[in-house]
Amino acid sequence: MAWLELLLAGGLEVFWSTFMKLSEGFTRPLYTVLTLIGLVLSFLFLSQATRVLPLGTAYAIWTGIGAVGAVVVGIVIFREPVTALRMVFVVLLLTGIIGLKATSGH
Repeated sequence: MAWLELLLAGGLEVFWSTFMKLSEGFTRPLYTVLTLIGLVLSFLFLSQATRVLPLGTAYAIWTGIGAVGAVVVGIVIFREPVTALRMVFVVLLLTGIIGLKATSGH
């Protein structure tokens, strides 16, 4: 269950960071509210996951999911550039996430 909570927390991190960008510096109320809701829920699920999972593992995976997800959203929705070097670093992030999961002992 903790891994599912962590996955939800990471997905919600992508959610709130996307809406934070859309809020244009918190000047657009709807997107600002969605950002705050996503932020609170993301932290809630992260805190639940850390009841079982090691803090360092959970936090690193949470931020990794958020980072990879934000890159994907940036490319797909905001038309950010796709370069070979960016993709190399995304693969490194994914490798780190998988490696931490595999070695967590949970």
